[in-house]
Amino acid sequence: MTLQELKDSLHNCQRCKLAGLGRTQVVFGVGNPQASIMFVGEGPGYYEDRQGEPFVGAAGKLLNELLESAGLSRSQVYIANVIKCRPPNNRDPETDEVDTCKPFLMQQLQLIKPQVVCSLGNWATQTLLQKKVGITKVRGRTFPLSDFVLFPLLHPAAALHQRSLLEPLREDFAKLRTYLEQAKADEGSAASPVTRPDTQQVQMDLFAS
Repeated sequence: MTLQELKDSLHNCQRCKLAGLGRTQVVFGVGNPQASIMFVGEGPGYYEDRQGEPFVGAAGKLLNELLESAGLSRSQVYIANVIKCRPPNNRDPETDEVDTCKPFLMQQLQLIKPQVVCSLGNWATQTLLQKKVGITKVRGRTFPLSDFVLFPLLHPAAALHQRSLLEPLREDFAKLRTYLEQAKADEGSAASPVTRPDTQQVQMDLFAS
């Protein structure tokens, strides 16, 4: 199955109750289908539901700025969410909704094969780590998993609602930039990889033309 075929299979999805709770459309994901780095949020908000693309409102504008600060652009990365349909009134996803939609996120990961996955906020981080853990305890760190390195970050929307989180969020992206630059340096070095307590070397082609 290709990424486009997976997207087509979810068109007008009726697999969970969100289909009947006011969503406009399925918000599958957007970006480079061969991306080395992928960002995963919680779920679509109002503007995402209307436009069919993740992170297009104020949080999307902030994410674009943060990507640029990390030396990235939306055209380089892939952006998706844990759930593909907007919950009513932007409430938290419910367990059955996550359980229904998670397999499609995992299929996206398998098809795109990112080397680094940045989880944005609690829901995405807990879903991918498969642990109940607060984002403030794990943000800005790396967690080597079987198929990729997980790099949890604060959610841009949280920083917009709670302005005191904006600087920590910028710090998270600064750490991400440092990590990516170090990984790129390790890739091009014949020396032994730099060892850090919470990371591992990842071969990446993020900055290849």
